[in-house]
Amino acid sequence: MYRTNTCGELRRDHAGQEVTLSGWVDKYRDHAGIVFIDLRDRYGKTQIKFNLEDNSDTQKLARGLRYEDVIQVTGDVVARPDDMINPKLSTGEIEIRVKTLKLLSKSATPPFVIDQADLPNEELRLKHRVVDLRRPELQKAMILRHQFTKLVRDYFDEQGFLDIETPILGKSSPEGARDYLVPSRVHPGCFYALPQSPQIFKQLLMCAGYDRYMQIARCFRDEDLRADRQPEFTQIDVEMAFVEQDDVLSVIDGLIVRMLKELKGIDYPAKLPRYTYADVMERFGSDKPDMRFGMELHDLGDIAKTCGFGVFSKTIESGGRVRGLVAPQAAEKYSRKMIDELTAFVGDYGAKGLAFFRVNENGLDSPIAKFFDESHQQAIISRLGAQPGDLIFCVADKQSVTSAALSALRNRLGRELKLYDPSSFSCLWVVDFPLLHFDAESQRWVAEHHPFCYPHPDDVALLTTDPGKVRAQSYDLVVNGYEAASGSIRIHDAKIQQQVFDLLNIKAEEAELRFGFLLEGLRYGAPPHGGIALGLDRWVMLLCGYDNIRDVIAFPKTQKASDLLSGAPSEVDEHQLKELSIKVDLPEELS
Repeated sequence: MYRTNTCGELRRDHAGQEVTLSGWVDKYRDHAGIVFIDLRDRYGKTQIKFNLEDNSDTQKLARGLRYEDVIQVTGDVVARPDDMINPKLSTGEIEIRVKTLKLLSKSATPPFVIDQADLPNEELRLKHRVVDLRRPELQKAMILRHQFTKLVRDYFDEQGFLDIETPILGKSSPEGARDYLVPSRVHPGCFYALPQSPQIFKQLLMCAGYDRYMQIARCFRDEDLRADRQPEFTQIDVEMAFVEQDDVLSVIDGLIVRMLKELKGIDYPAKLPRYTYADVMERFGSDKPDMRFGMELHDLGDIAKTCGFGVFSKTIESGGRVRGLVAPQAAEKYSRKMIDELTAFVGDYGAKGLAFFRVNENGLDSPIAKFFDESHQQAIISRLGAQPGDLIFCVADKQSVTSAALSALRNRLGRELKLYDPSSFSCLWVVDFPLLHFDAESQRWVAEHHPFCYPHPDDVALLTTDPGKVRAQSYDLVVNGYEAASGSIRIHDAKIQQQVFDLLNIKAEEAELRFGFLLEGLRYGAPPHGGIALGLDRWVMLLCGYDNIRDVIAFPKTQKASDLLSGAPSEVDEHQLKELSIKVDLPEELS
């Protein structure tokens, strides 16, 4: 028996018992012939005491112990005197007086100390992920991930959903992100694709009569990475038959309320607020607004049109927009140099400039204030609801640029000005997304989400007359400025599906080639259905209060899609390639 108890289990009530513990040496302290060791496992730490004056084999062995050695100790639980209690440890009221010690594994010198205040760079930690995973922060994240996953399964089971697995090796149907391809040995020259999502298969399950499906699904997308993206990720995949949009949203409402209550102790309203895409884009410039703080965007077009500042008036004349926001009580917090940095920042989002005004008792103070008479200044102050001490920022450009630039600026200012509690949660639905958007580069319509979203019932007629105005029955769940879930009601009408395909320039023959097995399933009696997918990794990141998704994945990839621990991706030998009928032809600069 390697242990009778864990290192986080023992309390004063256990005093007098003989116990056996196993774990890693977390700290080693030699005090005048008495050695104290903090023994660690994932449950906690326990102080172990060796009296080296005994000069026994056990005590001699204790002298050679070092950080991260794996040991087993047997000894008596002793209550510490009141003045020796360690309130930082759950086991701080006791210690173990060792009788026997066994060295189970000697550790090489670790590449870094796991509990040091300043962590080494992420590359080093990912290369030595086994050591990194011993950090208490990562262990807590993995435990919370387990608790979250269990809660999800329990919730959907109680709601009558069936947990059904869908294939990992599937057919490539390029649409959006690139597929990861897997060559087939038994079908030379042919490839499987790893699933970007179980989308088609879960729709087929609805056609097959499994009216409530869920799955903790592994998904793969060969796309450029960010702090909240990975090439392989996990999503909570859900589909329901005989439902309307409100039915799907209500089920997820219940999951979110339960999750926040059980995992964070937060009582959240039973029905999450819902906003239209048009509303949030106008008020916040983003379809994933962080609603933990205000600072809404305001249109200044009518004021800008008649002011003396040419940049504003000419933008309106050319069909653009002038929009602004107020940074509360920030006039003295941002110097001109800092505002120049913000100007460069919004430039990354396409803005050609950033106008600013400091609000005082007399009006506006700015290098361009002279171009605005008193009536214009007061109109701007009134429109934005600004107060003395506030700082106003404005962007004049086309609609998309004002949205992107001011939305990014709003998020940055909210963070820098500490306008919200980082531990708080703001959850909302964004509904009525556009069904399509026109891609100027390729000169064609592109699906906003995917080709299977059902148009809003009021907009179906617009498919043939004005497709750009068609809303989709699609919906995103937004949490603290992140897209935390996305879904839609699916098309189950073959005629409408082909209309959408036609707009996407997918002719009937191509549709059969790419999506034939879905279309075939829809032909044999498809129920109205819809679903959603929640990003499990992203949810755990939010629940942990982190801003890097790699911190909640046991073995993540880097931003270059590399696994520094295992060395993947790597070259394979010629024999393997020959079996797969593959010849590698690298560009000269890579060969």
